[in-house]
Amino acid sequence: QVQLVESGGGLVQAGGSLRLACVRSGRTFSTYTMGWFRQAPGKEREFVAARNWSGDNIYYADSVKGRFTISRDNAKNTVYLQMNSLKPEDTAIYYCAASKFEAPSVVTAKSVISYDYWGQGTQVTVSS
Repeated sequence: QVQLVESGGGLVQAGGSLRLACVRSGRTFSTYTMGWFRQAPGKEREFVAARNWSGDNIYYADSVKGRFTISRDNAKNTVYLQMNSLKPEDTAIYYCAASKFEAPSVVTAKSVISYDYWGQGTQVTVSS
């Protein structure tokens, strides 16, 4: 069994920054692809960013490209999402997810059904 625990959410003013972290415990899955998704009230869960284990496949949603950066530290079993220049529309619950695909295409990486394990989420609120 794999557990994912997110942290780092909070309340921030527009233009500010936050760094989310997701720590994995359980089975070794250093070759898994890790992703971040978000869900705002009344909306479907949407893709934010993904990075495979080698860093050869890194993808971002157009809405966050240039502002967010996904990184991972396999030795610490942790994946990060650095969020800069935050906007009120970034307000959502952010979820960390792990996929068994080792080198996903962009279509695969952006799909919710590609991910096998999910964290409980961390709230990010951006005030205007």
